[in-house]
Amino acid sequence: MDSDADGHHDLNPQMFNSFLDGTKSAIEMAAVSNATGLIPQTEGLRFPPCKIEDLPNVCRPSADGGQLTHKGTVEVVSCMERDGKLIDHHLRWGVFIIIEAPSDYVKNCFTEYGLLTDTSGRYAVMYRPYHLVGLELSVSILRAGLDGEATGGPVGFNADVIATAKKNLAADEVLDGEGGYCVYGTLNPADIAVKQSLLPIGLANRVKLINDVAAGQGVKWSDIDYDEADPVIRFRREMEQNSATI
Repeated sequence: MDSDADGHHDLNPQMFNSFLDGTKSAIEMAAVSNATGLIPQTEGLRFPPCKIEDLPNVCRPSADGGQLTHKGTVEVVSCMERDGKLIDHHLRWGVFIIIEAPSDYVKNCFTEYGLLTDTSGRYAVMYRPYHLVGLELSVSILRAGLDGEATGGPVGFNADVIATAKKNLAADEVLDGEGGYCVYGTLNPADIAVKQSLLPIGLANRVKLINDVAAGQGVKWSDIDYDEADPVIRFRREMEQNSATI
């Protein structure tokens, strides 16, 4: 789980747009899902407004009074209310994880060790108020290059980020990719994305539509003109075909 923005300003406009429209968050949470086995919610990311103290209450399953559809999933919280008002004690630059006590003993430990918990005391949050991306990246590169050790890797194809129309799109319009005017990336469970033949955001750049796509709808493979012989397209299609065996 992550916060909803970074404090970087030396970015090109299209990259920065991908931060603001949710694409970056979707890609990051897809990576987390595929590296951990966590399964995205069917609705993807909903960015609930939340301050640090409320994280265990908000990011617990709806069956227990929270806003998540199920356990073992990913979500990104917003540092702003829906009306744009900044939330006090937000976690804009931070990262967090919600853990559930498997027993009364662990539940009591949450209290004894001073963890922030939900109203039941069963769910607790562990968080860092910041993540030092520019500094931590070099550590990952050095570990990979010198020790052959990866920071993380996929354990399965659990999540996908699909191209979703930002506006009503017309046939013959050319998609302009991540952070552009046409589409943004939304997180989906991979099995749904493949079953519905949805186009991944990474392949939604410089491709022409052959069908109209309404705002808020996912772009499908059948909506675009593409070359099946393109090696990148072939690789993606093989990935989809093999996804049932992963």
